[in-house]
Amino acid sequence: MHRLVSIALLFLGASLAASLFLPDSLELRQLMQRYQDELEPNGTKADAPLRTRRAIRWSDREEILQLHNKLRGEVYPTSSNMEYMVWDDELEKSATYWAEQCQWEHGPKDLLMSIGQNLAVHWGRYRSPAYHVQAWYDEVKDYTYPYPHECNPWCPERCSGPMCTHYTQLVWATTNRVGCAVHTCPRMNVWGEIWENAIYLVCNYSPKGNWIGEAPYQNGRPCSQCPPSYGGGCRDNLCYKGDPERHESPDMNEVEKPQEPVQPRTTPTRPQPKPFLPQKPANTNPSSTKITRTTYLAQNIKCETKMRDKCKGAACNRYNCPANCLNKKGKVWGTLYYDVQSSICRAAIHYGIIDNNGGLVDVTRKDNFPFFVKATKNGVESFSKYKPGNAFTVSRVEEQTIDCYTTVAEICPFKASTSHCPRVFCPANCINEPSYWAPVVGSNIYGDGSSICRAAIHAGVIKASGGYVDLLALDKRKSYTGTLKNGIQSESKTNSEGGSFRVFAVRE
Repeated sequence: MHRLVSIALLFLGASLAASLFLPDSLELRQLMQRYQDELEPNGTKADAPLRTRRAIRWSDREEILQLHNKLRGEVYPTSSNMEYMVWDDELEKSATYWAEQCQWEHGPKDLLMSIGQNLAVHWGRYRSPAYHVQAWYDEVKDYTYPYPHECNPWCPERCSGPMCTHYTQLVWATTNRVGCAVHTCPRMNVWGEIWENAIYLVCNYSPKGNWIGEAPYQNGRPCSQCPPSYGGGCRDNLCYKGDPERHESPDMNEVEKPQEPVQPRTTPTRPQPKPFLPQKPANTNPSSTKITRTTYLAQNIKCETKMRDKCKGAACNRYNCPANCLNKKGKVWGTLYYDVQSSICRAAIHYGIIDNNGGLVDVTRKDNFPFFVKATKNGVESFSKYKPGNAFTVSRVEEQTIDCYTTVAEICPFKASTSHCPRVFCPANCINEPSYWAPVVGSNIYGDGSSICRAAIHAGVIKASGGYVDLLALDKRKSYTGTLKNGIQSESKTNSEGGSFRVFAVRE
């Protein structure tokens, strides 16, 4: 007789500040190092062979990784921000440590604050680790994806079966590293029954997923909302750090604010995690916690940030420089046309776009430039480079006050090369203007004959009280779909003339 069972972890942790680790944070590495040290007790040169041992065969590792990426690239509805997953040796080591404990529960508890975890166990005939991965994914049959209009502001849990959290962790878009281990436990207590020679699979994930009240990924055209760090790369519908496998579209590389958990709307106390002890499914109603994601066109950068380090695409051409960059490190090559290895902010000071107080800079990328000539301007000395390289120019970001009827077609129509729009300020109460005077066509991407301010309210970028908005002019679309959002009903349109645009929030 063959037995198989899986459990998944859905948690937030007792301290949100402590639970949110960056992918390569020192704290996370130090935690996982502890479990590596316990696997290698003496840590001497004599123990060196132990440092290379693995608790999972190479072929199983490759199969797990390939299956994860295959399944992540095939989600439906499609994902616009699903990241390519890679193997992480440190996660594998922490999974090895836990698998060897032969405890049918999630752990170790101190590490669970910063990683996600899926578990599976079976005994009887052979099952490959990939079999369990597929079983985790197959929970999709009981899962209903929460579309944005259903998340007001928290996304509902939509699982009609006993459990769907294996699936949601597996397809959590921002989880991009995995490490697994397999261990044979001579005796293992599984829900009160003793299983002999149980095969125990532990997969650890980072950054962790399964945030309560949040959808596992953003719905949209694959790779259309990848984080800037991927530089426009796309592989099998996944954001990929490598050579792009498709032509970059002007509206790629949407810039996102780092994920930050916020307090629940119903209570000032810290959110409660879902139970992470393995147990038979039960109805629970944990407090909802929301991860806010606000999209900005202007990226905050450092004085030393080089142009070549930033993403490509029209959504990666506006930057906010800090103050006091005049005397900071960060070389500049060229005059007017700057080499991409130059500091963006110090090049902007050199050209006179901003001063030492910092500010907004628009960047236009140029094709291969033959050489770069040095000059000392505005207190910044640039260098010469007499060999070709990719270049960029800088320009000032204008601000403009508009009314409720102003359109992108009037102030910055799309141009094939570049279309830098001003930052605009919308007045209050545009929500009350009639649609025949101030129409809104489309959703997310709008026809350029739409009212900018009413489109911004529709997109949730500003409230009815008005405010600043950044714009991105885009090429025309074949069709636009109307939706009711934030009190404004937008229109549908097909075969429309003119360009399109997107609206972005502005940091206060």
